[in-house]
Amino acid sequence: MKRALFFIFVFVLLAACTSTPVVTKKREDPNSFPAWQARHKPAVESYLRYLTAQDVATVLPPEQLLRSASDWEKCSADPFAVPPRQQWSAAVSVLRLLRYLQLTGVIGSVEIYSAYRNPVLNACAGGAEKSAHARSFALDFRVQGTVDPTDALCDFWRTQGVLWNMGYARYPSGRIHIDTAGHRTWGIDPISGSVACRRF
Repeated sequence: MKRALFFIFVFVLLAACTSTPVVTKKREDPNSFPAWQARHKPAVESYLRYLTAQDVATVLPPEQLLRSASDWEKCSADPFAVPPRQQWSAAVSVLRLLRYLQLTGVIGSVEIYSAYRNPVLNACAGGAEKSAHARSFALDFRVQGTVDPTDALCDFWRTQGVLWNMGYARYPSGRIHIDTAGHRTWGIDPISGSVACRRF
């Protein structure tokens, strides 16, 4: 009897040690880029095909290319957005500018915080009524690394900004704004008329 109980105990112990642990699948954040992209797959794929045809699809990774605004959550909006089709050529123009700035060494790698914003999100996020973001002409970003790009960007804006129809600004947060919606500049306090660069 004791021997039988011993073998039963050993069997139960071995079974407990060799049983497969229960793995609970981590729920994907619905606001993550993969989850958002899956919900908008046809629109994203169509947009990326267009950018590929224009040779600018690799300027930024899709997760950055499609970022809407830092205030998306506060504004009850999506963290990512595909611009309206009629604005895709505008997005191409600012991507070409960004690529040129990087290829010529004016700036290094960047982290994008805002590209296209729909008009409702743009207003909620404090954007101007005729913001270049709402027309897909603009990108807001930080330059990675420790080198301050202010002088190089101002030199470029003065010498080649007209050619690129380049708008350029610096914000109090340190973020940089570029667009291809008009040659102009403004600084950290647009109300006072400050500018990021002087023309001469």
